[in-house]
Amino acid sequence: MTGRFGGLHISLPGLGTILLRPPAGTTRTPTPTTSNLPPIYQDGPAVADVSGQQSKWNGLSSSNGNGNGGNNNGSASNAGSDSNEDSIINTTTATPHHQQFNEMAIVKPSYPSIHMNMEDYMSETERSNQVGDYSQLRTFFLTCFHSYASICATFKRVPDNGGDNAHDPELRMDFLNGVYDSLSSMPNAVHKTALRSIVHALLEEGRKLHSKDDVRALFVLLQCPLFSSPSAYSVYSHLLRQILGLSNSDHHLFVHWLKILEPNRFRNIVRHLLQFISIRQFPAGERGLPAPTRSRWWIPTAVRILALLNASNNNTSSTAPLISYTEFYNSTLDHIDLMKEYLTWQSPDQPGQFSYCQYPFILSIAAKRFILTKDSEQQMILTARRSLVSKMSRNQPPRLELFFLNIHVRRSHLVLDSLNEISIKQRDLKKKLRVSFVGEPGLDMGGLTKEWFQLLIREIFQPDYGMFIYYPNARCYWFSTSNETNLKEYNLIGVLMGLAVYNSIILDLHFPSICYRKLLSPPVVPANHSARVGVVRNFNLDDLAQFMPEVVFGLKELLAYEGNVEEDMGLTFQVSFGEYNEVVTVPLMENAHRVPVTNANRNEFVRLYLDWILNKGIYEKFRAFYLGFHSVCASNALIMLRPEEVEILVCGSPKLDLRELQKNTEYDGYKAGDRIIKDFWDVLFELPPEMQKRFLRFVTGTDRVPVGGMAEMSFKITRLRDRPAFLPSAHTCFNQLVLPDYPDRETLEQKLFIALSNAEGFGLE
Repeated sequence: MTGRFGGLHISLPGLGTILLRPPAGTTRTPTPTTSNLPPIYQDGPAVADVSGQQSKWNGLSSSNGNGNGGNNNGSASNAGSDSNEDSIINTTTATPHHQQFNEMAIVKPSYPSIHMNMEDYMSETERSNQVGDYSQLRTFFLTCFHSYASICATFKRVPDNGGDNAHDPELRMDFLNGVYDSLSSMPNAVHKTALRSIVHALLEEGRKLHSKDDVRALFVLLQCPLFSSPSAYSVYSHLLRQILGLSNSDHHLFVHWLKILEPNRFRNIVRHLLQFISIRQFPAGERGLPAPTRSRWWIPTAVRILALLNASNNNTSSTAPLISYTEFYNSTLDHIDLMKEYLTWQSPDQPGQFSYCQYPFILSIAAKRFILTKDSEQQMILTARRSLVSKMSRNQPPRLELFFLNIHVRRSHLVLDSLNEISIKQRDLKKKLRVSFVGEPGLDMGGLTKEWFQLLIREIFQPDYGMFIYYPNARCYWFSTSNETNLKEYNLIGVLMGLAVYNSIILDLHFPSICYRKLLSPPVVPANHSARVGVVRNFNLDDLAQFMPEVVFGLKELLAYEGNVEEDMGLTFQVSFGEYNEVVTVPLMENAHRVPVTNANRNEFVRLYLDWILNKGIYEKFRAFYLGFHSVCASNALIMLRPEEVEILVCGSPKLDLRELQKNTEYDGYKAGDRIIKDFWDVLFELPPEMQKRFLRFVTGTDRVPVGGMAEMSFKITRLRDRPAFLPSAHTCFNQLVLPDYPDRETLEQKLFIALSNAEGFGLE
C-alpha cells in the first residue's frame, strides 16, 4: 500500500513492517511492473531499520539516517555523515530533478562510493562477535543491499564498468563469499536488517545501471544464505521471479556465471530451491507464509530457476559437472500423484499447464521408474485388450495366453528359438512377459524369466558369436566392426534390453555409458525411416576411454607431441583394428593412405578416429540394436530419462549393501535372534565381494541392485526342518532362501559355498 509520503509498506514474516520511500524531493507512482507483482506486503505502520547513529569502524566513519541506508537510486540522503574519503559510504550528489528531466538522454548511472574490503569487514566481524555489538554490521548490510547499484558498488571489482563477459561476472567473489559465510552465523537482528534492505532493492523502481548490472545484482542475491529459512520465502519468491523475468540473453549469461561458483556454493543454491519447492508442495501450516492458493506461482518459478542451474551444471563439456545430477532430485516428489503430472504433461488439451515432468531433472530415478512402469502397464493392458477384442470379433473363445508375451525356448537352441519367438510375436512385445523351457515343468512366476535373460545374454556375449568385443582392462563390451554378423541378433539384444526395462528385470550387461547416450539419440524414433539414429555428435576422448583406455593414452600422446608428427611418427589417415586375432585396416577419409598426419591436422585425425569407433564403424549394427530397444520401450516417458538413468534401469546398481538387505529380511520358521540366523549373516558379511554377488544372483536371479537400493528389496528366509544334509535352495521369483536348520556354523558355511558355486537351471521356480 502506498504511504503518506509515496512510500510502500512491506510486512514480512519475522521482520516487522518497513516503509520504503522514494528519494526526497521526488514523487513516484508505482509502475505496472511493480503493481502486477503478487502481493508480499500488508498494511501497517512504518518502522525504522536501524536507529540513527555515528561511530568509528576501524578508522572508517559511517552513519545511518532515516532507514534509507545512505543511498536511493543515486540520490543523497546521508545527512550527518562524514564527507571524507574514508567513510564507508560516500554517496555522489544527486542531479537536481529538473536537470534529470531535461538531460535524461545523457544521464549516466551514478553509484554510491562504498569503500570496504575483505580485511576491514572481517576485522569488524571479529570485533562484533567479541563485544556483541552488531550495529556497524547492520549499517553495512543496510547499505550494501539497499539497491542494485549499491550491490554492484560493493562487490564489483570496478563499479563503473559494465559489460557482459560470459566467463567472468567481474565480482570480488572472495569478498562476497566472506560476507555470506559470516552472515549465516550472525544474530537474527542482522538477518532482519539484511532482508529489509534486499526487499528495498527488489522493489526499487527506475533503476539506472551499467550494462548487465541488474543480472550481476540478482546473481549476488541468489547466493544469499538467508534464503534457507522459510521465514524469508516471501522475499525469496520475488527474487526468483525477477531472475525468471530476465531476457533469454541474460539467462545465458546467468548460466555461464553459475559455472564459476565453487561446488559447495552451487550445491547450496540447489538445496535452497529444492527445500523451497518441498515446503510449498507440502504445506504444513508454516507461520507467515501465504496460503498455497495465493502463491501457486512459487513452485513453477522455482523449478524454472532450478532449470538454469541444471543447464549450467550440464553445460560443462571441458570440465566435470559441479555436482552430481542426482543432487537435483527432489525425493519428496516421489509422494505426489506422479501419473497425474505425467498425464498433464502429455495432454494436448492443457497447453501451458505446469508439470514436473516438463523438468525431469527434479524427479528421482524412483519416480521416473514408477511413471515408466505405470505407462508400460497401461500399454500392456491396451495391447491385451486389442487381442481380446480381435478374438471375440472372430467368435473365438479367449484364452489366458492372450494377455502374455509367451516365449517357449529350448536350452540347447536358446538364441535361435528366442529370435524366432520374438520375430513371430512382434505385436505382443508390449504384453507381460512369460517364459517356459521346453521339456521342463517350470511355472514362470518371474524366476524363469530372469533365468532366460541371464542365459541368453551370457551366450550372445560369448566371443564365438563375434557380436561384441570384450575389453578386459575396462571390463566391458563394445560392438564388433566386422561385417559378418547378423543384424537380427543385434536387434534381439535391443529387444531384450527393452523387455527388461518394460518388465522391471535387471540385466547383467557391461556396456560403456556412451552406449546409453546413443540409445537416446534421439529418445524417440523419428517418423522418417531414413533418419540417422544412434549417432552421438558431441563425443570426446573420455567416451573412448571408457573401453579403450590404452588407445586414448596413445592419442593424447599424439596431440601433446612437441616434435614433428609427420616425420617422427609416419602416420596416415588410415587405422588398423585388431578383432578376434585379425587385423582390419580402415580408411578415415578418401585417399587416406596418401594423407599424412601432421601437427596441423592431428586434431582432425583424432576426431575422425573417434567418429569411426563410436559411430560410423558400427552404424548398421547399432541401428538394429537401437530399433530393437525402441520397438518395446517406445514411450514419451523415455524422454525424461538421462543416459545414466537408462543404464540403472537396465543394469541396476552394482553397489551392494547386505546390511540393508538384512534390515529388510522377513523370517518364516526362524527369528532374527536365532543362532543359525546370526551365523548366516556373519558368514555372508565375511564373503569376498564376488561371492556376495553370487549370493544375490542365487536368491534373486541377478547380482545387481534394483532402483531404490536393497532397502526396497523383499527378501525372505524360510526354515527347512530335519534336512541337515540338504543344500540351501532359492525361489528367485519370490527372492526367497530356503535354509535348512544346520547344527553348526561350519556346516552352514560349507553347504552355502557349494550352493553358490553350482547354482543354475534348477527346474521348478
